Amino acid sequence: MAVDSKHFTNVVHAGAQPEAVTGAIMPPIFMTSTYVQEEPGVHKGYDYSRADNPTRAAYERALATIESAKYGLAFSSGLAAEQAIVQLLSPGARVIVSDDVYGGTGRLFRRLYAKYGIDFQFIDLADKAALSAALTPATKMIWVETPSNPTMKIIDVRHIASLAKKAGALTVVDNTFATPIFQSPLQLGADIVVHSTTKYIGGHSDMIGGALMTSDDQLFEQLKFIQFAAGAVPAPLECFLLHRSIKTLAVRMQQHERNAQVVAEMLSKHSKVKRVYYPGLSSDPGHALAKEQMTGFSGMVSFDHGGTYGEVVAFLQKLKVFSLAESLGGVESLVNHPERMTHASVPEDLRRKLGIGPQLIRLSVGIEHVDDLISDLKQAL
Repeated sequence: MAVDSKHFTNVVHAGAQPEAVTGAIMPPIFMTSTYVQEEPGVHKGYDYSRADNPTRAAYERALATIESAKYGLAFSSGLAAEQAIVQLLSPGARVIVSDDVYGGTGRLFRRLYAKYGIDFQFIDLADKAALSAALTPATKMIWVETPSNPTMKIIDVRHIASLAKKAGALTVVDNTFATPIFQSPLQLGADIVVHSTTKYIGGHSDMIGGALMTSDDQLFEQLKFIQFAAGAVPAPLECFLLHRSIKTLAVRMQQHERNAQVVAEMLSKHSKVKRVYYPGLSSDPGHALAKEQMTGFSGMVSFDHGGTYGEVVAFLQKLKVFSLAESLGGVESLVNHPERMTHASVPEDLRRKLGIGPQLIRLSVGIEHVDDLISDLKQAL
């Protein structure tokens, strides 16, 4: 599918205004911790940079714009943004979570917040009957990740949001894999969108960040207070660089998707590949739903190698263009072994149930020339 033409202009100008004093086309970096006040409590809108900073404010406006949201909030990491969302809850609350989520998200829920009396239930959100059965009066939040990490499961956000509203629960969607270029969860009924901006929004594998977007006034006020009170905010330099990266997000995502489609199609026909997970393939179980709620399939491809674990390791070591590393979404192509790397903290029984085993490999397909990517994968296989 093609990138919506509106994104190309939108991302370039999102949150950006010429600087008032000099007319500089790029907003300056305000490297300051505090601001001079005219008298106690009387200032120009800024008093301390944990609360607000002009560079961060411009970046947050850009985040809101690209996600078609009223508000954007920036955090020092994706997990810091996720913590802020969990801090909306009280002990006794139940959260229904996609079973196939990023390993760090599951670790945060299981090992840090479960001990505070919050009940996290990990279920297959693609199973509509299972979701309906799991809803109780204690359910306060449904946590969706689509496409999921690492098996690219597609979850019906409209259906989840409809059920959640009837139950009086919030719908949170991790939109990291799809990005605002290919999916708009708030338009599908979600209440909060969360991103690891380390990934595609940053796009260059050189910084850590997170973000939340919402159009709900009350939720924004609560989350803004948590951001201020807990203090997990990014520094001005990171905000400037992330804002700069947003300007090329649409063109980067266009190339990521084009390359990923070719890679997925090649792998699906290769004799040493057992199965490919990519919603852009017509054979993928989530393909029809992905076409309905997304405008593109993004750049993440997973596959099951048909050989032994030793052969998987040999494949990983033979790659020359793809680099073996955690994370994703950078302009360069990365390869990851979820069982031993990003999802090692997932309980073993759940890993087996999800199919995260020795043969599963996850690719973050970069923007290099696709012929080089195909040649590299073929020679390593």
